Amino acid sequence: MTIPATAALEIVHNAAAQRFEVRIEGWLCRCDYRAVDGELHLLHTEVPPLLEGRGIAARLVRAALDHAEQAGLRVRPRCSYVHSYLRRHPERAHLKAD
Repeated sequence: MTIPATAALEIVHNAAAQRFEVRIEGWLCRCDYRAVDGELHLLHTEVPPLLEGRGIAARLVRAALDHAEQAGLRVRPRCSYVHSYLRRHPERAHLKAD
């Protein structure tokens, strides 16, 4: 079951842990990053298997990309999911670091 795009997910930017995260049904879902020289390196996206297929990873990555854009950071995808997301959303390609 996909979570509708309009459904409220309280994605939190946990700067201390360098990740975007949300807890759903007690499970932690996250998109980890490292800020390096004006870039946001998106390292790992993780959603527990019981929650897969609901669009949660996409929402986490979207939050990370929104943050990068607002902060004037370029994005360096280091995670296969982020690579996939950017292929599916070419409108966000301008954020990719060269």
